[in-house]
Amino acid sequence: MGPATDPAGRHRAVAADFSARVRGVRDWDAPSPVAEWTARDVVRHLLDWFPAFLATGSAHRLDPVPDVDEDPVAAWERRTQAVQALLDDPEAVAGRFAHPRLPELPLGAAVDRFYTADVFLHTWDLSQASGQDPALDPAFCAELLSGMRPMEQVMRSSGQFGPAVPVPDDAPVQDRLVGFIGRDPSWVPPPA
Repeated sequence: MGPATDPAGRHRAVAADFSARVRGVRDWDAPSPVAEWTARDVVRHLLDWFPAFLATGSAHRLDPVPDVDEDPVAAWERRTQAVQALLDDPEAVAGRFAHPRLPELPLGAAVDRFYTADVFLHTWDLSQASGQDPALDPAFCAELLSGMRPMEQVMRSSGQFGPAVPVPDDAPVQDRLVGFIGRDPSWVPPPA
């Protein structure tokens, strides 16, 4: 069963899946499919960008987490608990998110669209880097791919996504999504 579609439920499911991968990492310095990133850098990315994004568009602030270089598992778990607590608060979720570069949205929708989706996408990166099962929910893969295709030019010009990796039209939806965001679905870690 795929993740729920309400912001709190979807984050709970997506973050639980990512958390399981975090706890399964044995080598935090292993290379990831994102050029020049290690497994630790995948987690670092998710920890680093979201607090400023949230603070720019709302009055909500996230407490600091442990140093990802010292304890990536504790850092991730603290952050995911804080985000879940925010999304479990009906008043916060219904509040407005007014980021200067985006249309105004309910806070829950903004977290879902930008942060939870990013956690979902990076689950594949962390899985590949750590040799874990990279399978993602196909329904959410299809939803994200369908939503991102019309915005491809804007996404690519943002510098946050590399060039698409060509994937056959009849490839599994996960491979098509991974290729769309600039990853090679057949990526494997380089030999040690």
